[in-house]
Amino acid sequence: MISIICPVYNEQHSIRQFIICIKDLMLLNKVDYELLFIDDGSEDKTLDIIEAEKAHTPNIRAVSFSRNFGKEAALTAGLKFAKGEAVIPIDVDMQDPPELIIDLINEWKRGAQIVLAKRVDRSSDTLLKRCTAKAFYYMHNKLSAHKIPENVGDFRLMGRVVVDHINSLPETQRFMKGLFSWVGFKSSTIHYTRPCRENGESKFTFWKLWNLALEGITSFSTLPLKIWTYIGVCIALLSFCYGVFIITLALLSGIDVPGYSSLIVIILFLGGVQLIGIGILGEYIGRIYMEAKKRPLFIIEREL
Repeated sequence: MISIICPVYNEQHSIRQFIICIKDLMLLNKVDYELLFIDDGSEDKTLDIIEAEKAHTPNIRAVSFSRNFGKEAALTAGLKFAKGEAVIPIDVDMQDPPELIIDLINEWKRGAQIVLAKRVDRSSDTLLKRCTAKAFYYMHNKLSAHKIPENVGDFRLMGRVVVDHINSLPETQRFMKGLFSWVGFKSSTIHYTRPCRENGESKFTFWKLWNLALEGITSFSTLPLKIWTYIGVCIALLSFCYGVFIITLALLSGIDVPGYSSLIVIILFLGGVQLIGIGILGEYIGRIYMEAKKRPLFIIEREL
């Protein structure tokens, strides 16, 4: 059986069309499946539609959160509750073409434990999103020892052994794309072009994407901390050399009063460097603090 897990948040305009598409696709290809929805605290009629569809589609299951916990938590819950021998996360906005599910399954049957769906272009995205996405993948893969494949989202197939290992990880501050890659296993890739979103709008604002990028980098690399150590050493050496230069100049030429402007610039520069360093340190300490609380990643209100 294949588990198709779908995190949803206020998707009342997309979900019915998505369910019909999946049902027709699975019936046509004679695939045994379950369609598992993770309702991430929707405030519209998303859960009501799922419940209505479940009444005449036994393949549908649903888990509803008590509030919005975020997509990473919803993906975690989907992996935990999925019963299939292979699991496929997919969004209901139809940007990830459902017909690719069959291609993913065929690759999995050939022996791959992970089958990635890679976008061949991002022409459906805005210029800003394309540039920021490219910068994120570049920075993450330069800083982290564990690379994540570029232009590959959550849409992929994972075999049961992969899912079990991800479920065994105890951390609560989760960057799922990184965890998917961290576990390893034999993988294969299929390529596709992503169409524009047909209904609704993306729930990821620029601020959420920025925080997700920080989560990804700090979850899989301590290099930013090491870099700041080297920056501190370099600044200390430059300060020492400049101090020697000033002392030598004073001994040879006497004490000179001018230099107030350059002194203020240096003080402000060093102050800014220190604040940035404290901020980077704070990102890591904040994640340690959140992990130490050991709060559950999500709270389930209902199961359908």
